[in-house]
Amino acid sequence: MSNPAHEKIEALVKANDVVLFMKGTPLFPQCGFSSRAIAILDHLGLKYESVDVLQDMEIRQGIKEYSDWPTIPQLYVKGEFLGGSDIMMEMYEAGELHELAAEKGLAKAEE
Repeated sequence: MSNPAHEKIEALVKANDVVLFMKGTPLFPQCGFSSRAIAILDHLGLKYESVDVLQDMEIRQGIKEYSDWPTIPQLYVKGEFLGGSDIMMEMYEAGELHELAAEKGLAKAEE
């Protein structure tokens, strides 16, 4: 049984090295957690794709099932689910996100 939302999510996750499913957009995050996630990615200077779950109810529900994670934002790196903003913050503060970015050869944002 195919799930159109899961197929859409999988296509996004596979097509982009870094994908953040969030509430709002990078310029106008609609919650503090999404805002923190964007701040971390911007501080790392990474190129990323963002998906505003508020614009698509199927994606908003589907992403929670896809990752088996109840909250948004959700970060995917090279097709792998990393976690939400708390996990991102912990990894960032421990230097693990920097290491991961270098290890995975993630592209830097255009200056």
